[in-house]
Order: sequence, then structure tokens, then C-alpha cells
Amino acid sequence: MAARYAAQNPNVSVAVISKLYPTRSHTGAAQGGVGAALGNVSEDHASWHAFDTIKGGDYLADQDVAEMFAVEVIEAVYELEHMGLPFSRTPDGKIAQRKFGGHTRDFGKSAVERACYAADRTGHMILQTLYQQSIKDDVAFFNEFYVLDMIMEGGACVGVVAYDLATGELHTFHAKATVIATGGNGRIFRVTSNAHALTGDLMSIAYRRGIPIEDPEFYQFHPTGLYKLGVLLTEGARGEGAILRNADGERFMERYAPTIKDLAPRDMISRAMYLEIREGRGAGPDKDYIYLDLTHIDAHIIEERLPDITEFSRIYLGVDPVKEMVPIQPTAHYAMGGIPTTIDTNVISDGRNTIVPGLYAAGEVACASLHGANRLGTNSLGDLIVFGRKAGVAAAAYAAGSDFGPLPTDNQDVAREMLASIRSGPRTERVAHLRRELQDSMQDNASVFRTRELLEKQVGVLADIKSRLPHIGCEDPGEQYNTELMEAVELGFLYDNAEQLVFAALNRTESRGAHSREDYRERDDDEWLKHSLVYKDGDGVRIDYKPVTLGYYEPKPRTY
Repeated sequence: MAARYAAQNPNVSVAVISKLYPTRSHTGAAQGGVGAALGNVSEDHASWHAFDTIKGGDYLADQDVAEMFAVEVIEAVYELEHMGLPFSRTPDGKIAQRKFGGHTRDFGKSAVERACYAADRTGHMILQTLYQQSIKDDVAFFNEFYVLDMIMEGGACVGVVAYDLATGELHTFHAKATVIATGGNGRIFRVTSNAHALTGDLMSIAYRRGIPIEDPEFYQFHPTGLYKLGVLLTEGARGEGAILRNADGERFMERYAPTIKDLAPRDMISRAMYLEIREGRGAGPDKDYIYLDLTHIDAHIIEERLPDITEFSRIYLGVDPVKEMVPIQPTAHYAMGGIPTTIDTNVISDGRNTIVPGLYAAGEVACASLHGANRLGTNSLGDLIVFGRKAGVAAAAYAAGSDFGPLPTDNQDVAREMLASIRSGPRTERVAHLRRELQDSMQDNASVFRTRELLEKQVGVLADIKSRLPHIGCEDPGEQYNTELMEAVELGFLYDNAEQLVFAALNRTESRGAHSREDYRERDDDEWLKHSLVYKDGDGVRIDYKPVTLGYYEPKPRTY
């Protein structure tokens, strides 16, 4: 989206540097839809969407951002339609909409049809449509290039250094403006819906370059991941009427969210599922999963509107959702925090909104803060198209009015030394073993429920892993397609992302949204209605804060 809109400016040239072939990017896995108050199925308004976003984010969302977003996402959806995106349709030919978790009419009175969808392949359709448009606009693509460093000079970003997987060469990209849109970091956890490529690379690189990470303690677990695998089953299934049931067949969400039940926000449902399991009402031999029940829904609707998740269930678990309940468990899904930005996507370096010239960020890697402490379903794809467009327009305007900044002669040194140290490492530690220890321990100590004891234990685990990182190495001496070398680099990035999350979670002594402390069960607005900013400070971590932008909606208890 950023490339597409930057390319409309005739005074700039645009390139996309991508770790993967672009249409393999993880947006393709997003299933359920884009939330926008079109009102095609029932009455809806942008103000209702803004309220749901703020309330769903447990009042940590910046309210000016949420209100702007709820208005602009409507236009962005229509723009995608005009680009050719094949949305599902209502009988009268309008964009089809369905219910989704946390989205309500009239400020919380009942669920509303707001998610604009293309079956359960919405992200895939967005990705294909925008890639086609970017090719039409002559955007240059550098595919399978791994960004290893940002080039900072005089406080400004003047480009990046990237590793070409096909040749093993380092390349310097000198740029007037740079947009970071590299997605999330879900691979810090064992059970995740995130692809293997989502290792938080640019969050780590920004962190190493002195830019803080905002609100990393808020990490969303999606309630409906396939049992043990984490493969996502869209919330759109519950929008179509699917029900969560425990081993007794009880629709347990009636006890936790009596108004909107199975369409409560994701953080609430994930906690409810864990509580059901903890209290002995989980299903299976080990009583460690919950059921998603679609068997009462017409088979034609399941096959037509939810074809992908139906296929996933049949292939991976051998369960037919038309006839059987599907075993599910919460799966690590989305980082609400990220590289801090202004409402216009400028990257900032502190709580005073000091802009880093020439640097922009959008999507899951960024934190404007639209999502606050918990993202509503469908707001991730909305985030991409609204803030991607903003970033592209702003970056192009900046570049068109600027000269190239000075390029340091040693711009590749950091990346070159990192690769050399891995290649020459003693290989007494294995990347795969350390990565699994990191993921397992994060799953056990820093996931849905947290305590000081568990988080301090995880600090110790991280310290141990950090001491062992210099002992990894690379057996493959080749230059071409050396994925072993890149996995070692990614392990370092994963470590940084885990460190940011754990220290911020230990520091925040309250429960809010996706951050649930069992030793501090209440939300504490007097002390903690503020954003965390986590800085790398030598070998340690420093935490500062940034005020939440409040507005019309006063923080209230979250009930559904």
C-alpha cells in the first residue's frame, strides 16, 4: 500500500525490499475481513467503530488515531474495491459484511456487521491486488533481500543495508525516505499463527539503533488456533455463528461476556479459554483444548464463506467442521506495540514525539497507537491500508522535497561484522536448540497469564540464552541461499523482541487488555494510563513513558 501510493508522486522512484517474494508475505494469511462502517448490512457509523477500537484497546489507544482511522478506513476499502479486489457480495451487489469480535452498534448495545470480506481469504486478496497495482506503477522489487541494518546519519535515516539471499552479497540502498512495513514477531512463542519469517527483524534493528519500542508487553493471543499447531481459524467463523464450547458442551462465553458472548474481544476470550482448561473443563485426553462448533451452521455457508479454515481443519487435524467440533487453543497472533510513530506515520525517538527525519513505519511493526492494549479483529488489515497509504504519501512528499543525505563510508560495517562473527563462531551451541528454548520459555512464562515470579524466571532464561548466543556458528560455508546463516541472524532479532516484551511486562504492574498479571488483576488508570517506551541501554534495558492521547471517551470498566 505504501509503495502503491508513493508511486503516484511523479517526482520519486520507489523500491520495495522484501524478505520474501511479495505475495508470500504474511498478510496473505489474514482471513476474516477489514472492519469499516459501510453500513451495507445494518446501520453503522464511524463513531461506533472508533468507540469499539478504544474500548477494545482497554483505553490505551490514542483516541485521535482511532477516530481518524475509523473514518479513513471506509474510503480505503472503497479504493481497494476500485482497484479490483474481489470482495464477497450482498444479494444487491454491495460489499458483504459480517459480525466480528468486539464490533458493536450504538456504542456496545449488540454486535454489528462491519467486517468487509472476501470469503476467508481477505488478506490474500489484498496482497494480490496491491502487488498487481504496484507492478502496474513500475515499483521496483528486490525480493529475498534481508535487511540487516538501518543507515543513520546525523539523527536521520538515509537508507538500509540488505543481504541478497541468492548471492550472499551485501547491498546498500541509499534513500531519501524509508518506510518500515515488515510485520510482527510472533515467532518468539512456541504456538503461533505467524509464519516462520516473522522474527521482528526491523523492531530489533530500530531498537539497536536507539529507537524505542512502544508497548511491547501487549501481545495478542488469538483464541482460535488449531490445537498444538497454532494455524489460524478466522474469527469470521464466529461471525458466521460458530460457538465456543468446553468439554461439557457448554457455551461458556455466556458466563464471561453475556451480551456478545463468542464475539467478545480476543484477549477476553483467550483468558476465558485458559480458565476453562485450568478449572478442568478442557477437552481431550489431557483436557487441554476447547472446541469450536460449526456443526449447526448450514454446510453450504461453511463451504462458501469459510473454505480455507474448513480445508485446514480437514488436512491438519482430520476433522470435518461440517460434522465435528474442531479442537482449538489460543495462538500467539499480533503485536499491539512496535516502532513508535505519529498519527502521520513518522517514526519518533522519544516520548516528546521527536521525529526521526526520513523514516516512516506502518502496519504491525509500527505503533501509532491505534490498537492500545488489545487489537480488535479486522483492524489489522485496516491498519495496513490506512497507515500504508499515509506512509507512502508522506514518504514520497518528503523525498520529493529533499536531497540525499550523506552516506557514511562504513555503512556496511555493522552488518558485515555480524555475519562474520556468526560464520566464525565455535558452533558449540545450535541455533535451532536456542530458538526452541526461547520459544518454549516465552510460551510458559510470558504468554496469556503472567506473574512477577514467571517474568523474573524468564529474565533469567533470557540472560542464559544471551550468554550462549556468541557460541553459535554456521556450518554452511556457501554464499548462495545460505538460509542457515540467516536463521542465526534471525535468532538475534528474536532475542531482542523477547527482551523488550518481558522487561516491559515485568515493569507494568497492572492488568490491561492482552497484558494479564495474576498478581495485579485490576486495571490501574491512575498509575498506568500511559505508553511504555523500551530502549536498549548498553547491555541492559531502560523504560520510559509517553502519555496516552485521550478524548471524548472516558476510561470505563470493560464489560460486554
